[in-house]
Amino acid sequence: MAKKGYLISAYRSINDTDKLAAYAKLAGPAFGKYGAKYIARDTAAAAYEAGVKQRIVIVEFESVAKAIEAHDSPEYQAALKAFDGCAERDLRIVEGLE
Repeated sequence: MAKKGYLISAYRSINDTDKLAAYAKLAGPAFGKYGAKYIARDTAAAAYEAGVKQRIVIVEFESVAKAIEAHDSPEYQAALKAFDGCAERDLRIVEGLE
């Protein structure tokens, strides 16, 4: 059985909250088509080492392949156009332990 995949988005800064809201309206449904489950979505409670106390989003998928498929989908690519540089973030997809 494949291990779960997680898309993790750590924001460094947010420049345009209106664009971010427009992006979020598109990103959620786009990921939903691929079975996404939002695990965390808020400002970090604490930040250590090189961390920034800024927005963090963790999305669970049934596998890494499904997470990549969701990210590369036409629906999510449309969401990225709405994102339009509204924030600086680090987005990664990682395989879960189980």
